[in-house]
Amino acid sequence: MIQAWIAAFLTLAIMSFLYKDNPVFRFAENLFAGVSLGYFVGIVLNQTLKPNLYTPLVTDFRGNWDLLIAGGIGILLYFRYIPKVAWMSRFALAIYIGYYVGVNMLQKLQGEVLPQMQSALKPINGFNAASLNNLIVFIGVLAVLCYFFFSKKHEGAFGRFATLGIWFLMVSFGAAFGYTVMGRVSLLIGRLNFLVNGWLMHLLGR
Repeated sequence: MIQAWIAAFLTLAIMSFLYKDNPVFRFAENLFAGVSLGYFVGIVLNQTLKPNLYTPLVTDFRGNWDLLIAGGIGILLYFRYIPKVAWMSRFALAIYIGYYVGVNMLQKLQGEVLPQMQSALKPINGFNAASLNNLIVFIGVLAVLCYFFFSKKHEGAFGRFATLGIWFLMVSFGAAFGYTVMGRVSLLIGRLNFLVNGWLMHLLGR
């Protein structure tokens, strides 16, 4: 019951923002942010630094000495919080960005760009729902690409086709927003269900 009371208090404290900003809400907000940060730090220490840096260096330093370079680069990133040596963090950031662009570029192409191109170039076989869907997707992708093609002025037939891309973008943004709202509403339902069934019912002895 102690855990249920704490959870109920924090839930009501967060929901109190619906009325107006208040110290109780700010307390719960800061507590949530602090606990989340502490949990994230613990996850990074136990699941990233310990198995990938500390344990290899302790068990086999001669075979994994090069990990000191990676660890040093990671430490350099935090030099930005020391004004006198903040410029040194730029070297670590440049290495990180260069590695990400150089190594992960092919992964992004093969994992995201090419599959999306494949989905937009499906065949149209006859008059059926699947073919109509494939045609709409192809026209939508082409219209959106034309809208973001800024080297040519959007006028005439090209401009009207680019305007069609705006409509496709608005529909996709609306669908994404609706999906986000549904996710938030499901979270709200979960908290309300806890307040009623997990707290009030026990409070009333039912």
